[in-house]
Amino acid sequence: MEVGAVAAMRYVPEGIKAAKLVLEYTKHTMLVGDQASAFAISMGLPGPTNLSSVESIEKWTKWKDNSCQPNFRKNVIPRDSCGPFHPNGPSIRRCLMDNELRPNEFGSVNVGLYSHDTISMAVIDHIGRIAVGTSTNGATFKIPGRVGDGPIAGSSAYADGEVGACGATGDGDIMMRFLPCYQAVENMRLGMEPKLAAKDAIARIARKYPNFIGALFAVNRNGTHAGACHGWTFQYSVRNPGMNDVKLLLLG
Repeated sequence: MEVGAVAAMRYVPEGIKAAKLVLEYTKHTMLVGDQASAFAISMGLPGPTNLSSVESIEKWTKWKDNSCQPNFRKNVIPRDSCGPFHPNGPSIRRCLMDNELRPNEFGSVNVGLYSHDTISMAVIDHIGRIAVGTSTNGATFKIPGRVGDGPIAGSSAYADGEVGACGATGDGDIMMRFLPCYQAVENMRLGMEPKLAAKDAIARIARKYPNFIGALFAVNRNGTHAGACHGWTFQYSVRNPGMNDVKLLLLG
């Protein structure tokens, strides 16, 4: 049950190494923002580094020229511009009952089906110890300061040496509300096989957000693994000491 995480960290290219430094050299669980960057650099990681590329600058420029559309704003004015933004109407939060949910409002329109870059990996060593990690660039065109599910223990990744592990990807803003990897591992603790544990964790999200996009894999302590997805075709890879190469599994 050791955890290390970083979020909203700029100028340091090796985010997963920074998270491991938090785990190994602090009593904290998560560091964020520029102070996370300063910590990582002070502990020996390269930086500060300009992480922008020609491709990312070109993509951002086109987005700006398109009035910053699409974006993650809602209930604001003006809608079709780059801001500054202001609340649209009184600042009174309105609770939506289940029968008032509008599927188009709760979709995953900003998750790129063909440009998703999240990597989640689980490893079981030769004496049965289990570790899991996730690394991601986050959501394209996100609001500055946004933290997704990548560094949230139980959402994008979770492991318990007595049970197994899970890794997830997709619309993190929705998925982190359900802690799907924690759910999948707890399902296995209760006796579910990985396939059913994964499907149940995904189905819990889909019941509330039928248009969400996401997937996860689950593996128990014996190495039995499975995956489940919703809204897209998902693939994950597996290798063990008895295999000559990686095996790729496709889910849809």
